[in-house]
Formats: sequence, structure tokens, C-alpha cells
Amino acid sequence: MKSTPPSRHLGWRATVATDGITLIQGPASNWIILRDGDAFTLVDTGYPADRNLVLASIAHLHLDPANCAAILLSHGHVDHTGSAHFFHTTYGTPVYASPAELAHVRGQEKHQVTVGQSLARAWRPRVAAWMVHAIRAGALGADVVSEARAWTQDILNELPGSPQAIVNGAHTPGHTVFSLDDGKVLLTGDSIITGHPLSARTGPQLLHPMFHYRQKEIVPSLDSFKDVPATILIPGHGPLIHLSVTDAIAQATS
Repeated sequence: MKSTPPSRHLGWRATVATDGITLIQGPASNWIILRDGDAFTLVDTGYPADRNLVLASIAHLHLDPANCAAILLSHGHVDHTGSAHFFHTTYGTPVYASPAELAHVRGQEKHQVTVGQSLARAWRPRVAAWMVHAIRAGALGADVVSEARAWTQDILNELPGSPQAIVNGAHTPGHTVFSLDDGKVLLTGDSIITGHPLSARTGPQLLHPMFHYRQKEIVPSLDSFKDVPATILIPGHGPLIHLSVTDAIAQATS
């Protein structure tokens, strides 16, 4: 099962993973469109300033944003929740997160890298560049998604793509990965990524430890999806890869 080569656009690129599953790589984070006819599920939404790119990527697939059946958030970090509130207030789109992530998504708790943690590393050029981008992308003034609700697997089953949720925590309290297409495709969120502004390499890897809620539990948390038979992995940052889950975990943790 092969994906198509990326389609490049100003500020974003689209890669069709399989029929109905399209990865959109934004300037610093990803979102995924799960299509079923004219309806679709949007998994994550980039930074607040990525809104026009999100809308352009939807139009690229000849879809109407009003036909977004739901937004699923892998977790509550601002580079994933950026346009969720806009979709809800503009189109009435329901927004879902795992029950353990709701307080974070709604702004009742905060599990984000702090300004102090970032400034302490700002002498590194990659960290400084990432900080500048995050600020310009609206990270400091993002809307909380107070309207978010907890999904159930029954709700997910009725959405385009019928994503199967696996909550693995560690990165944030209720961080979730999603299995698609009978386990052939895995959306890994920020558990395993393949690229990041702070990283000089591409390929399966872990985010910098400062981004994680429970740093010591990140590697053990990967066991929650190690048996998924996926051969296409779609991360929250970086390009998709054709690799088994076990090989991706091995490479990311080596």
C-alpha cells in the first residue's frame, strides 16, 4: 500500500496516504483529513495562524468546511488545537478529545512547554527559530476550546474514517493515537514524530523531552500501540512513513 507523492502548496503540502486519508503538513505541525464522500473528519488543526492553510487544504480536496463532521484532537497543545474553536463557532463543528484531555483542551489545566523552559534553551538557533515561529503563529493568544466534548468509541465509529482511539498519555494526560483502515494506518500524534523544527534529522524519533508532560513515561507509553499492524504511520510533525510500528518504535527509541 503506497501513498502518493506530496502535492506542494504555499505553506503546506498534501500527501494522500490511502483513499480517503490525506496528511497535510503545515509550517510546523500536521493535520489530517479523513474523507467519506462530501463529509470529512479533521484530526488536529495546526497553530491559530494556520487557519487559512487549513481552509485551503480542505478546498484543495474539493470539500466544504461546513461539511466537517467533527474535529478530533490528538491532544491539547496549541499547535494542534489552533482552528478548533473557529470551526465550532463558524460552522458548528463538534470538537472531541479524550476524556483525560478535556481539562487541558478547555484551558482548565495547562500541560504546555513553559516560556522559561524555552528561554533556557533559546541560545540554540533551532530553539530560537521555533520560538519565533510559535509566537508569530499565535501560540501566546490562542483560543481555548471550551466547547470540546469527550468522544466515545461509538461516536468515533460514526465519523468519516471511523478512527479507533488508543489513549496513551505521557505526552499530555490524554494524548491519543488513532488507528485507521483496519489498522493499516496509524496516526501517531506526538508520540512518534518524523521531523520537527528542533530536530536536525528526519525519520522516526521522539520529541524533545521538554515537550512531554511525563517525560519518564514516554517510552513505556509506546507499548499501547505496538501491536497495531500499520505499515503507514502519520505523525503530528514531519512526513508520513512506510514502516511497521515495531520498527518505528525501535528507531525512535534507539
